Amino acid sequence: MDKTLRFHLIYFFFALIALLLMRDVWQQVEQVETIDYSVFQSYLESGEIEEVTVKGQYLTGILRQPTESGRTQFVTTRVEPALADELLKSGVRFRGTADNPWVREVLSWIVPISLLVLFWSFLLRRMGQGQSGLMAIGRSKAKVYVESNTRVSFEDVAGVDEAKEELREIVTFLKQPAGYGKLGARIPKGILLVGPPGTGKTLLARALAGEAQVPFFSISGSEFVELFVGVGAARVRDLFEQARKSAPAIIFIDELDALGRARGAFPGAGGHDEREQTLNQLLAEMDGFDPSGGLVLVAATNRPEILDPALLRAGRFDRQILVDRPDKRGRVQILQVHLKKIRLASGLDPEQIASLTTGFSGADLANLVNEAALFATRRGAEAVTMDDFTAAVERIVAGLEKRNRLLNPREREIVAHHEMGHAFIALGLGGSERVHKVSIIPRGVGALGYTIQRPTEDRFLMSRGELENKIAVLLGGRAAEVLIFNELSTGAADDLVKATDIARNMVIRYGMDTALGHVAYAAEQPRFLEGTGEMPTRLPVSEQTAERIDEAVQRIMAQSFERASAFLQRNRSLLEAAAQELLRRETLDEAHLSEWARQLVRAEPGVATASSPLAGSMQAGGERS
Repeated sequence: MDKTLRFHLIYFFFALIALLLMRDVWQQVEQVETIDYSVFQSYLESGEIEEVTVKGQYLTGILRQPTESGRTQFVTTRVEPALADELLKSGVRFRGTADNPWVREVLSWIVPISLLVLFWSFLLRRMGQGQSGLMAIGRSKAKVYVESNTRVSFEDVAGVDEAKEELREIVTFLKQPAGYGKLGARIPKGILLVGPPGTGKTLLARALAGEAQVPFFSISGSEFVELFVGVGAARVRDLFEQARKSAPAIIFIDELDALGRARGAFPGAGGHDEREQTLNQLLAEMDGFDPSGGLVLVAATNRPEILDPALLRAGRFDRQILVDRPDKRGRVQILQVHLKKIRLASGLDPEQIASLTTGFSGADLANLVNEAALFATRRGAEAVTMDDFTAAVERIVAGLEKRNRLLNPREREIVAHHEMGHAFIALGLGGSERVHKVSIIPRGVGALGYTIQRPTEDRFLMSRGELENKIAVLLGGRAAEVLIFNELSTGAADDLVKATDIARNMVIRYGMDTALGHVAYAAEQPRFLEGTGEMPTRLPVSEQTAERIDEAVQRIMAQSFERASAFLQRNRSLLEAAAQELLRRETLDEAHLSEWARQLVRAEPGVATASSPLAGSMQAGGERS
């Protein structure tokens, strides 16, 4: 039902009730005179009453002669006859009262109807999700922004210069569409922003709308799917219809993977006809609109590997733009944007902070700045210093300190030697990643201690020697436990998982085992989300090859453990002294560690000395769940 029509019907209903009430009141006031029952008794004795009608507690009638007010009709309320006789004998003027029955009668049917109308109005509004009733569920939920309330430009987006340059072409087209048709070129119909979470894909899309100064229709892929069948396809149609009316305009679909997952990718899990119908409608709409009309479709996803191939073909999402994690220069630019919002200590260089944050996304850097400001606020400082940023990095990488997690002396001693084992191997191997801090203060969920290393530069390739050094650093904690206590503990559980994963990748993905040759036994899994697209549990290899793979992994792990054990054996006295200092201080920073590093007996000549380039790595002493 149309909203305006329903509004008019409700008002007509209440107006009718009011009219009936007014008519009843007018009859009572203008035509009928209300008299006391004692007056009625006197009229009755004098013979002035011509006709009487009994209505329950009421008596209505007609007088033979009009009263002083000129009325011949009267109404009165009855009084019990015995009581009336007694009152008449005493000469008392009396009258009766009774509830007005028409009020009860009217309320008896008005109240139920009103409650029913309110209930259905509420139900239809809920089913329509706040829009115009039940029939509105097929309308698009896209939020429409214009340039005045977008308030984002390319100047607000830092660290993704290449992506911005790609999008500037779209801005030029939306402002001057005629210029692109002179040589027969056409603007891409669809632009897909691909990258890890938190790298600024949504912000880029909003900046695109702000620069182009055109309407910006923003919607999430999950908002197309609803309880009712066919709603998703209807919303797609409505979205494109609204955008065509507002052209030139930009349609932005965030989290496209929620809508565009490949059809038939998981046949064993059954189909999802409603989602596939919505996707089919999106594909049809992309084929149906003319980009020369000024309509551009932009989408974002961090899982491009699961998208339907029909979405990615030429003529639909013609252009894919990678929005990756920023390099050091990009991190400096992003930090300069966020550092404007806080009070910094004088002389603080954003490059120092950028050096600590290799691998951080734009969202991570924004969170880092906020955490540093919170640290400075807690200690009552006037400005945010570098120490606050260092503490914030530790908070993000290692987790929250758990000083109330008390360890017995034996456990503290094991954790101290474990962490110094990590640190000594990293210090002894040298390379591009320095040890930043070692601590036995529990952090996070299961870390009883931690060793933080930070890279000195951005790295994109790793050699076999670097990977072996990484495994040796991870196994250094367990090697220290075996060397000092001659027993194994659960503290190296997380280290073993990480080291085994590196060793297995060396064998089956990077072809770094000479016995197995230059062969990749597992395909590269493109992924941007951590924890997704893991290596399949069953490789497409024979049983004999699988055994050789396991042997190669065990060989790499054993050789790395032997290297770590031999190095710690040569520096056992220093290891025990450093562990005792760690027990006293609980935390050793880079300055303290550099003193121990100068005293280490280095590895024999010919042993690789470069360490892993992975950002923000942490070796945790303590079993992780």
